[in-house]
Amino acid sequence: MVTLITNDISSEEYLYLREKVGWVKLSSRQTKQAIEKSLFIVKAIDDEGNVIGMGRIVGDGAVICYIQDLVVIPEAQGKGVGSLIIDKLISYVRSIKEDGTTMMLCLMCAKGREKFYEKHDFMARPTDSLGPGMIQYL
Repeated sequence: MVTLITNDISSEEYLYLREKVGWVKLSSRQTKQAIEKSLFIVKAIDDEGNVIGMGRIVGDGAVICYIQDLVVIPEAQGKGVGSLIIDKLISYVRSIKEDGTTMMLCLMCAKGREKFYEKHDFMARPTDSLGPGMIQYL
């Protein structure tokens, strides 16, 4: 069984998850700020209390939010953990959206993971009316 915990992740857990999937290493200052400046964080733990995944929401909380760092360790992938996390993240954004308004919920998808996000009603860009997403590494 997977348990979801909100807004409670340590720097060590965050860095462990990033390392397990081969993401870029962060400094302790970057790690601390990433956690502190998140609007919402979901952590998934297994029956033994081990962290196996996480996701966070960043943004202004009014017009736009981003799903950031959705990660599930390889041993737990394909078991519904990512879906539990993303559903909780989407639910949070819906809960902060002002009635009668629209909020954009965006993300940058890792190559090959498009089908997972499409399952959760995200659309790939570009479309007829939306250009491609873009990025710059500094």
